Amino acid sequence: MLQPDWINNLLAMCDFGKHHHQEARDFGFLVDAPEIRALVETTRQLTAEIPDTAARVEALRPAFGKLLAADGWLPKAYGEPDLKSGMGSGIGQYALYRAEDGSLCLFSLVIPAGAETPIHDHLAWGLIGVYRGLQSETVYRRLDDGQNETKATLEVARKQTVKRGEFYTLLPPLDDIHYVKTVSRGPSVSIHLLANDTACVTRHRFDAQSGIVTPFRSGYSNAKCAERL
Repeated sequence: MLQPDWINNLLAMCDFGKHHHQEARDFGFLVDAPEIRALVETTRQLTAEIPDTAARVEALRPAFGKLLAADGWLPKAYGEPDLKSGMGSGIGQYALYRAEDGSLCLFSLVIPAGAETPIHDHLAWGLIGVYRGLQSETVYRRLDDGQNETKATLEVARKQTVKRGEFYTLLPPLDDIHYVKTVSRGPSVSIHLLANDTACVTRHRFDAQSGIVTPFRSGYSNAKCAERL
């Protein structure tokens, strides 16, 4: 049965309004799913209860693992590459939750098949795990004292292959510098829980050969960063 034109027009306006609201929302639960709310609530609770960062991250492992094991909560659009990405190579970085004070974020990182991130740091504690596909991670150790902000001497600390449901911790300065490559036939999707607003803070891109360090902000594919003062 065909709908009258005025009903179709109204439905189209409602759909546009909903989409526009989602696009304009930059903080809070950009994806409002029970699984995400549960992880954020647990993170807030453990942050208040456990002052030691390493112990806190360890305590968060069961809750983070539960999110990775769950199906159906990640919207299709947030598991696809982004050709306009600030990371380059079609890498999409989609905010799922952002605290307005910059103290916590959860996002998906989509890396096309065969693509890799630049060597970069995170500057916050957190957990990173693979939700879809297969990734190769190369972690670097910094050999210099970090006093020169434009130069760094790096050596490979370890390499590992990370499968669906597997994850690792970030405890800066330990293991904070790495790059990740998708080694599956399709794009890989990893989920990042970090104690800053990762895509909007000024981080560092490293060239392991020349030692050159460049400041950068990757930005989110679906949310805006605040203007820099």
